[in-house]
Amino acid sequence: MIVVTGACGFIGSCLIAKLNSENFNAIIAVDDFSKSKKLPNLIGKKILKKLERTHFFEWLDQNSDDVEFIFHLGARTDTAETNRSIFDDLNLNYSKEIWRKCISHSIPLIYASSAATYGNGEHGFNDNHQTISALKPLNEYARSKNEFDKWVITQSEAPLFWAGFKFFNVYGPNENHKSKMASVIFHAFHQISQTGQMKLFKSHNSDYKDGEQTRDFIYIKDLVSILYEMMHQRSHSGIYNLGTGNARTFNDLANSVFASMNLAPDISYVDTPLEFRKNYQYFTEASMKKLDQIGINIKFHSLESGIADYISEYLIPEKSY
Repeated sequence: MIVVTGACGFIGSCLIAKLNSENFNAIIAVDDFSKSKKLPNLIGKKILKKLERTHFFEWLDQNSDDVEFIFHLGARTDTAETNRSIFDDLNLNYSKEIWRKCISHSIPLIYASSAATYGNGEHGFNDNHQTISALKPLNEYARSKNEFDKWVITQSEAPLFWAGFKFFNVYGPNENHKSKMASVIFHAFHQISQTGQMKLFKSHNSDYKDGEQTRDFIYIKDLVSILYEMMHQRSHSGIYNLGTGNARTFNDLANSVFASMNLAPDISYVDTPLEFRKNYQYFTEASMKKLDQIGINIKFHSLESGIADYISEYLIPEKSY
């Protein structure tokens, strides 16, 4: 059996689809199943058992001999939430308990960190363990992710194999439920569908022109392929970046969405809200050397091909992955 926490979510449900495609069908799906907006993501997936997250540890103690691997992808991800205790409970302490259970039951573990831990990037975007304690996340979500990373690298005991992945800007099918937290591609498609236009934030940094702010956008199909490969390798524990290593601009993104919808670009720029400006990132790009060095590499979708696949295969027909 393979456990996936956050199973109903964007990345969790796409990982289950990938596992099913590789004939891994004994999936234990862990989540808060009261969140009805996420439930359609599991339609058509082969799942052995659904478990409420509050019951997971008790179940694991009783069934650990049958668990081959744990993917811990569940988390509170709302970057606008300011209640620290919520993140400490759901992201930090819950993750620590999973870590301890993986040690006591000898289960390998992959968990989700976040590129948000890098803050405004003053220490770069290199995934070496030495810089983790110096990072300055810009919100409570990112802080909770970095606190777990910091805790992990100080532990004298660890699972037989473990890997934490700092996900960069992920986009793709199964993110419909994420509302304002969905990818810019998702919002761009719907905005253009409704208005024929795309509004981007202006730059308030003289080093960047409007729309030339950059992000490392990674297509969900590439991300889950790497998680799947890492599950099989199990030989180099550590914390890794997971982006493409190729930053692209929001103008590139908007133009690609228009092209995939067979429309001429119509882009305008609006002021970034004052409350976002202080913590706004103008550049993110994953250093992928560490993952490449251990032999985990795939041919990433370009931004253009990823957006084209997402729109033509999932957004226009309104299909899940």
